[in-house]
Amino acid sequence: MIDDKVTNRFLDMVEENKKLIYKVSRIYCDSSIDKEDIFQEIIANLWKAYPHFKGDSKISSWIYRIALNTAISWFRDYVKYKKHIEYGHFFPNMSEDCGLDDVYEQLYLAIGHLGNIDKAIILLQLDGYSYDEISKIIGLSKTNVATKLNRIKLKLKNHLSNN
Repeated sequence: MIDDKVTNRFLDMVEENKKLIYKVSRIYCDSSIDKEDIFQEIIANLWKAYPHFKGDSKISSWIYRIALNTAISWFRDYVKYKKHIEYGHFFPNMSEDCGLDDVYEQLYLAIGHLGNIDKAIILLQLDGYSYDEISKIIGLSKTNVATKLNRIKLKLKNHLSNN
């Protein structure tokens, strides 16, 4: 049985990091219903893993790792069972949820066209994580992260200049 202190600490942690969780949810999902589903799935996985969090990394890094792994698995399963969805339209409309201006909306739409790992890497970089931190969260070498980030930035630049 889990005591109330642990539950309250967990709920506080979720509240403090809900923007991070929502950001991951919205980049992997199109509809608000799907965003809510994946958000809840991430929370459930965080709850399952919470007793094992040792504090070896920042709490936000740990949350990102779980959120991204959950989102990638969810997305993979979703696409597997919903093959009739047109890939080009399976990305979020950022303005409906967070009021970002057109530049940010275009950036997030462009990020939506990236592969799952590339999405995760660029989101982490945009949030200010170092190459070392990204490599630990994603499970790639620091050199591989740097190479991928250069390629991602080029893809985004090309996508944005063509639109």
